[in-house]
Amino acid sequence: MTGRRGRRERRRMRTFTIVAVSFLVLLTAGAGWLYLELNGNINTFDADGLSKNRPGASAAGKNVLVIGSDSRAGDNKKLGGGQGDVGRSDTTFLLHVYGDGEHAVGVSIPRDTLVDIPPCKLPNGSWTSGASRQMFNSAFSVGDTAKGNPACTQNTVEKLTGLRVDHTIVVDFAGFSSMTSAVGGVDVCVPKDLYQGDLNPNLGSRGELVFHKGEQKVSGQKALDYVRVRHGIGDGSDIGRIQRQQAFVSSMIKKVKSEGFDPTTLLPLANAATKSMTVDPGLGSAQKLLSFAMSMKNIDLHNIKFVTMPWRYQGSRVAVVEPDADRLWAALRADETVDGKDAGKKGAKKDDKPSPSAPVSGAGVSVSITNATRINGLAARAAGALKEHGYRITATATSATRDEATTVIDFGPGEADHARTLARLFPGAFVRGTADHGIAVTLGRDYATASASPSPSASSSAPVPSEVAEKARSADDNPCSNLTYG
Repeated sequence: MTGRRGRRERRRMRTFTIVAVSFLVLLTAGAGWLYLELNGNINTFDADGLSKNRPGASAAGKNVLVIGSDSRAGDNKKLGGGQGDVGRSDTTFLLHVYGDGEHAVGVSIPRDTLVDIPPCKLPNGSWTSGASRQMFNSAFSVGDTAKGNPACTQNTVEKLTGLRVDHTIVVDFAGFSSMTSAVGGVDVCVPKDLYQGDLNPNLGSRGELVFHKGEQKVSGQKALDYVRVRHGIGDGSDIGRIQRQQAFVSSMIKKVKSEGFDPTTLLPLANAATKSMTVDPGLGSAQKLLSFAMSMKNIDLHNIKFVTMPWRYQGSRVAVVEPDADRLWAALRADETVDGKDAGKKGAKKDDKPSPSAPVSGAGVSVSITNATRINGLAARAAGALKEHGYRITATATSATRDEATTVIDFGPGEADHARTLARLFPGAFVRGTADHGIAVTLGRDYATASASPSPSASSSAPVPSEVAEKARSADDNPCSNLTYG
């Protein structure tokens, strides 16, 4: 009796084991199928089109370029978009994820900004010669292909900012529409009633009501209409549209984070997102994309900021405002948030930063110095001051350009901490990781007007302009706040 009961128990255990193993196999196969499905969705662009003269690595953090494409090719035809099949960038922002993994900022670059476009690779393998004072969004159209030229846009952003772009993501209209539907819609706010004629000024009539005034949830085509609308709100400019796009992205991030890790939401979102994306080879798999997304999961909504590059109108175009823009890029290179906090190290506390009055030691650190002013002997003066702090001066020189206003400290790989320490001796200097190796100081007039020896109480970089910091949008802001320009 006992033997029969034991045999029955063993048979039940074998049956349970077989079922359990089969279930695990099915789960594994399902996960494998999911990865294959998502991997099959992802397109990558040719990294051979990236510049051979790129900025060096940043002190900390990651920079991700996000481009919205408005081509009318493929599924985008039924959703509107640009004229013809040539890919065009409708919106672009540079996302800086700080080294502490707890802060991020997206910097919008107006599409009408006049910039220098560096040499870019064409579909036939040849390279352009580059061009000056071109509209920023024209970089994406170099080569006149339906997929656009993300490598050219990345080259242009790196030249504009001095920041190395670690990854680039292009999102098309059709995929964006699907993503908004996958999350069940996104909360937005409209300052006034908007009609079809506001979306299309060439309609010739007011048309039907598209958006009612106030807060509402949008998805699919309506979400596209919201982020693309220019006319009928504020001054009808692209700048005003940028404000609403930042509000929309903030709301979408808020919605996704509020859902948590619910597979019923995340799987459709992942499927829609990967179908809509063209990425650099460094993000060219579901696993790499997931790893990147998971690296940002601990960022609080309030610590996700959106700002716009300092700008001003220049006729019908937009000009970069300097030195304000350089100060913003310098802060990102130094991994400082828009409110001036050092976010370079995960878990770093405010007290972890060196005291401004602490002695600066340059023992074992080599520096080259270039005088970029018309004041003779300035490089020798700086060299003498740095030697007193233990620095080894490898060279002093005079620049062919002798009218630089601001001192710049360039550092190469592995020199970020040394560059930050050195910057304490140069008030207001810009610190950037654009050198191939070592540390190089280019002296500007600001150093010439300072005291004969550098002040050890200087901060590591100029602060972000107050106008930029004060207008920053947080991802947890009310969707109706700071909604429009003009």
